[in-house]
Amino acid sequence: MPCDPRGVNLVRRGTRVFFLAFSWMLMFSPGIAAQTVQPESILIRNVRLIDRDGKAEDKTVNILIKDKKLEVVSRDKIPTAGVGLTVDAQNGILLGNLDMGSPPSFLILDQDPRDNFEVLLDTATHARFAVHKGEIVKNTLPDAGIEAADEEPPKKSGWLAYTPPPMALPLSYQDDTKWNKWETKYVSGIFLAALILDRQFWLSQDEGSELQVGDLRDYDGGEIRGLRLGAVGTLNFKTPWVYTVFAATNAFDRGFDTEEVDSLTLFDYRLDIPLSKWAFLSVGKQKEPISMERIMSLVYLPMQERSSVSDAMLPARNVGVVLNGTGFNRRMTWAGGAFNDWFDAGQSFDDATSQFVGRVTWLPFLSGDESNLFHLGFGMRYSDAKEGGRFLTEPEFTQAPIFVDTGLLEADSTMTYNLEASWRKGPFWVGGEYLSSQLKSPSLGDPRFSGYHLTGSWIITGEMRAYNRRSGVLGPVPVSRSVYQGGVGAWEAAIRWSDLDLSDGEVDGGKMGILSLGWGEDGDPFPRPELVAHAVLRRKRQLPAHLPGSVRHQRPIRRPPESRGVALGVMALVASWGAGRWTSYEKDL
Repeated sequence: MPCDPRGVNLVRRGTRVFFLAFSWMLMFSPGIAAQTVQPESILIRNVRLIDRDGKAEDKTVNILIKDKKLEVVSRDKIPTAGVGLTVDAQNGILLGNLDMGSPPSFLILDQDPRDNFEVLLDTATHARFAVHKGEIVKNTLPDAGIEAADEEPPKKSGWLAYTPPPMALPLSYQDDTKWNKWETKYVSGIFLAALILDRQFWLSQDEGSELQVGDLRDYDGGEIRGLRLGAVGTLNFKTPWVYTVFAATNAFDRGFDTEEVDSLTLFDYRLDIPLSKWAFLSVGKQKEPISMERIMSLVYLPMQERSSVSDAMLPARNVGVVLNGTGFNRRMTWAGGAFNDWFDAGQSFDDATSQFVGRVTWLPFLSGDESNLFHLGFGMRYSDAKEGGRFLTEPEFTQAPIFVDTGLLEADSTMTYNLEASWRKGPFWVGGEYLSSQLKSPSLGDPRFSGYHLTGSWIITGEMRAYNRRSGVLGPVPVSRSVYQGGVGAWEAAIRWSDLDLSDGEVDGGKMGILSLGWGEDGDPFPRPELVAHAVLRRKRQLPAHLPGSVRHQRPIRRPPESRGVALGVMALVASWGAGRWTSYEKDL
């Protein structure tokens, strides 16, 4: 039955009047009695938020009030540990003010005033819960402690692919009222864009380093690290397919898998197709399913760059298909893919190199509230090496010369193994990865190259990285109280040691170890600056850096076998359009 527009408008006007009179009603209504004992923290589950203008869809959220101030509003389950009072709103309607960091005042009604306007005229009867300036003045909601929370079924994720898009979708990406969102019968989508800048300074360099790579002060300076733009959306079949198309300027080519000088490069284009409840197929240019560090978005890592090990031994993206799924109540993930970049490289399929990649992850330990977990992962990558193989990288800065380089090596095939381990407990994260690549090349002595990194991170402001149980990776730092809402944002300190060895058999590509210290702040929606200090502590290579690589039977040129350099870098996500952090916390309620 169609709604009477006059009735809808009446409800809207009445709702606005209710908001203006709300504080007076809480203080003087005889049907609302103040609670004498006030808990230090209050968790309210399953509250329904409505749009007063009727343009956006309702949202069911959980609310945490701590020390009489609004701490978190989240669609995800909030742990009950340390919470004084936990209640279940049973999908009741919230009317009032929610301002992060401020004492909230609101009512939770047992009926929707849009359906029954008389609810607003008799709040003494229909108000199940009431808070005035952070203090409970009425509560008839049932208790919902730890036992009830643990019985909640896991929510289905809004993103079904193995990896999210290269820039995080905002939580409101399904909100039709956003200017950058479009919705038609057959196609829906959202436009995203972001600008990332780099600036670095080489603080010191010893004589050995200068002899090998030249004066590093020539590389001081800044650059536009990333101007990314694209769209993510759905093809609206009965079971929707998800499409991703992203492009970037190409002046900073290392992260986008190209060495051309084109002004614009497509670095993601793919379709994500649900095959069943537990399996999905991704087709197109995408990240290979190997290495948590490689799969995670660069701007969400605690350091300015990925480790030298990951950059030297794994590609950024490739063209192919990936089949992925989960098992054992989503404590295990699996993914396998086949790749050949003939289409992207403009070659014939037979001449281009083919790769087969797989990864499995497992959570051997996961606490009841999921705040404490231990992750293990194993990956394999086979390449038929039709075009040879080359391993090279900068010292974890893009504004730097190549420090280690094997040159182009002929091989019959290569096999790469990856081991992962991560422990995350609340704001603390300790993780590491090991990579080993074996080349089948008898003339070069079948060399094996290897490396590892160890990373530690502490989110000082207390936020916790979410763990994606569909793809077995950690997410970005969430912001519980943004700068925009009067908070300080999220602050993170990190340390990393990486070690890379590209010398074995007849190949002398060099060895490098780097110690990094990082400091980042996420104001959300303000810029995310990252300050990183690198100390390149060890680098051995007998041939000069300008040669593309070396084999040991060549006559070595005498150079100092070890060298050191120290650098300071700054990277900032200075602007984003239509994009938000990939986080559970709502910030524009």
